[in-house]
Amino acid sequence: MSAKAALLFLTLVCCAAPARAQFPTQPPVSPVTPPTTPALAPPTPAPAAGPPRPVTETTTSDRREGSNNQKTWHFIGHVEMDQGGDTKIYADDVWAYTGEDRAIATGNVVFAQGSNRISAEHAEFNTETRLGTFYNAWGMTTVKPSAQAPRPGQISAPTMTGQENVVYFFGETVEKIGPKKYKITNGGFSTCVQPTPRWDLHAGTVILNVDHYTWMTNAVLNVKGVPMFYLPVLYYPTKREDRATGFLIPTYGTSSLRGQSIHNAFFWAIDRSEDLTVMHDWFSKTGQGVGSEYRYNMGGGNDGTFRAYMLDEHATTYVIDGVEQPPTQAQRSYDIRANANQLLPGNLRARANVNYFSSIVSSQTFNTNIYDASRNQRSFGGNVVGAWRSYTLNATLDHSEYFYSQTDSSISGSWPRIQLMRNERPIADSPAYFSMTGEFARLLRDTKSTSASSTGVAIATENDQGLNRFDVSPQIRYPFKKWQWFTVNSTLSARETYYTRSYAPSADPLQSSTTVIDEGINRPVFTFQAQITGPVFNRIWDTPENGYAEKFKHTIEPVMTIDRTSSVDNFNRIIQFDGIDAYVGGTRYTYGLNNRFYAKRKVAPGQPAQAREIFDVEVAQSYYTDQRQSLYDRQYQTTLGATSEAASHFSPIALNVRAMPTNEINATVRAEFDSRYHALRTISAQASYAVTQLGQLSVGWSKRALIPELAQFNNPAFLDQSVNANANVHTRDNRYGANYSFNYDVLHSTLVQQQVTGFYNAQCCGLAFQYQTYNYGISSLSPIPADHRFFLSFTLAGLGNFSPFNGALSGAPH
Repeated sequence: MSAKAALLFLTLVCCAAPARAQFPTQPPVSPVTPPTTPALAPPTPAPAAGPPRPVTETTTSDRREGSNNQKTWHFIGHVEMDQGGDTKIYADDVWAYTGEDRAIATGNVVFAQGSNRISAEHAEFNTETRLGTFYNAWGMTTVKPSAQAPRPGQISAPTMTGQENVVYFFGETVEKIGPKKYKITNGGFSTCVQPTPRWDLHAGTVILNVDHYTWMTNAVLNVKGVPMFYLPVLYYPTKREDRATGFLIPTYGTSSLRGQSIHNAFFWAIDRSEDLTVMHDWFSKTGQGVGSEYRYNMGGGNDGTFRAYMLDEHATTYVIDGVEQPPTQAQRSYDIRANANQLLPGNLRARANVNYFSSIVSSQTFNTNIYDASRNQRSFGGNVVGAWRSYTLNATLDHSEYFYSQTDSSISGSWPRIQLMRNERPIADSPAYFSMTGEFARLLRDTKSTSASSTGVAIATENDQGLNRFDVSPQIRYPFKKWQWFTVNSTLSARETYYTRSYAPSADPLQSSTTVIDEGINRPVFTFQAQITGPVFNRIWDTPENGYAEKFKHTIEPVMTIDRTSSVDNFNRIIQFDGIDAYVGGTRYTYGLNNRFYAKRKVAPGQPAQAREIFDVEVAQSYYTDQRQSLYDRQYQTTLGATSEAASHFSPIALNVRAMPTNEINATVRAEFDSRYHALRTISAQASYAVTQLGQLSVGWSKRALIPELAQFNNPAFLDQSVNANANVHTRDNRYGANYSFNYDVLHSTLVQQQVTGFYNAQCCGLAFQYQTYNYGISSLSPIPADHRFFLSFTLAGLGNFSPFNGALSGAPH
């Protein structure tokens, strides 16, 4: 670290405080914070009950001598003074001046209250106010922190091993200057109660106000006896029972792009249901950033989190693997993330969310987790839901913008979308059911692009295809379930939909126009659907001697769904947004076969065995009487967005395989095969193995194949094959742990990102680090090719830390 960076670090890191709170999911009724207890907590005297008794009655010793008309007493040998409650003072010799309410103790002086102790060479104190001074003193106190759950995505909970913290403190003098206030001169404290503490803090002056704060001046942090850094002023709260306001221990980081960094935060415990964290990041090469996070939990499901961050960066150059990279541009950007839940009158509930950034480049290069670093979309919205007997309401606002480049994007969503539904109810005493849905939606679709003219001037173009849509759909359903081995679920529905805009008429009946006009159209459609399952075939094997299961069962389920849709004459004029607009007309036959395997296993010794599904294979395909139906069938991933050249009477063959032989093992495979060219379109596989006390391992693989004869699969630019993995291991006592993850682009033989995180938690301190390399590649919107990052964080018992805003060291701050 440079001298300038070190000076800034010592200036910013002027205090350290407890870790931040985790809100409960239910209304808060008790403290829910990580250890925000005092790091230094001398015994607190119990309140006096009634008038104090004479010192001669509350003190025992080997012998005593009285003088000055019995106003001065000298207690000699094994002196024990009872101060009331569980508070006592022990010494070899005590002079008590009853006329002055003063006492002087010498020789092995011990001040005891419960499990807390202060030892000194000698002490002077007031026997009535119980205030005094201990000389060449040291003490111990026990702090029991609240339980802390791991953060989302964190490899472990940042708590010390053991169930409580023992704090050791010392000083030339320890003055008790108030009922819960102490002043320590030329002393300090540590939570490592060992012959050689791993760390301790020395200070010229320590003001300890129990249940309030601790103030230190001229403090030096020593690790293994080696001075690490000097703190001119250190302030932290000393509350046992609640979250506490204070500065958090900083995090140090470094990256190829932004240089060295110091991440600081101040936590404000507003009250038991609200808190605010203010953060500041300093980067040696690019600038600085500031942010804040406000959280609240009012109970009853009323809660929310609001985060805002602004990054001010100046232009810079950097080197990756010895090669100087093109300079980055100066920019100022912001990032806003929020979510809130609120219970409203009238049996309504509201939700809101924001995930918005001002710069796609800043968002991808600043964040460390793979999701945010590759995210091309920003959004905001909310919804209100309600239910009253047989009616439900859902009103949604949704605005999403997807970036194809730094200047080209498309907007989608609904502003608003209001749906009122009459839930399914029996028709009189018949076995049939009736339901009805009505919806109004203002649907968004707006494409923005920027191109350069022949003169070099940027030209912005916009194509707005948004419209209003009104839709009403009554439905009657009749389930036939007389036989368990054969069921038919039949549905008859009508749908009336009106669009305020449409495509212009096209001369080609198979091809839609691309021109949107302000001409409304109406589309009526009738559908009949029958879902048939069976006949179902079962076979059971009794295996009492089998070590895995005492019984196995195999089930074969033929399935077929028949969809008959009335003709839609104006289909080519309908702007497609979702499944409501995708009724082509004609009949669709979806057929498949489900194979399911069950095992009856004992979950625990002495308990009855339970049946569980351990393996299943599902195969399905569809046949369409109208080839256009294959372009809009949302049952298959590879058909959506296909062009008319890919239209076929047959859908791809979909294969789904899932295996879960134990609670620890889970694996899935999904694939789609082209039935015309007998080639694989896409395939993906995921597997995970978890051991609760030791960690977990997950691996994923996906591939999009090349089919020269098939549109959208014959372009090499759309090919993709990638592998990702994540391994998380830790010891049973959570003292040591590590996490490793990577994403590998097989097609381009490129390691997109890899990240290793490790931690060590001792009884009184902890250390966590993270190293990451990120290769943005040619497909990224980021102008930088790669970045290397490193983060380091310390944890001291009773003093907490936090995670930087950009997701390093386990993600969002907590």
